Amino acid sequence: MTVRPLLLLDVDGPLNPFRSRLPGLRGYRSHRMHPDIWMSHQRPGSRRARRGVRVLLHPSHGARLQALPFELAWATAWTHEANALVSPRIGLPTDLPVIEWPEPFARDPDGLFWKTRPLLDWAAGRPFAWVDDLITPRDTAHVHTHHPTPALLLRIHPRHGLRDRDFTTLATWASQLPA
Repeated sequence: MTVRPLLLLDVDGPLNPFRSRLPGLRGYRSHRMHPDIWMSHQRPGSRRARRGVRVLLHPSHGARLQALPFELAWATAWTHEANALVSPRIGLPTDLPVIEWPEPFARDPDGLFWKTRPLLDWAAGRPFAWVDDLITPRDTAHVHTHHPTPALLLRIHPRHGLRDRDFTTLATWASQLPA
């Protein structure tokens, strides 16, 4: 049996194009949510805390992600709440694996994105594609130097979210992996 590569998913940026200037981004639906990571930055009882954060999600993304030849996992500061709050709204299973971050938002001594080192540890040498809006060339270089198998780091613009071309890039990359 062949082990499929991992597809490591961030929420904000790839699935939630939170920087979109369009109030009705085509196909996306607006939801009000109260994820712990967002609530931890709000004043308790404030109007913002009561209303929650606006999250834009595309209901077809779950089916499109599951159609790709990957094993899906969450690589987001939302951690397990991605399964509870995001998965049902886009049609993903509610029990996807979740990367547990040892210290979210920690400053890296080499200037890497705070997710990069823990993500490599979690991938444990497996081929992976990672979609996130904060990936930098430094992260890409680090992964290619320190990860023994193929890896695709796909930076997604937080104004647009995942687009058709990103799904094509992911499918093409996975199809080119050695069997």
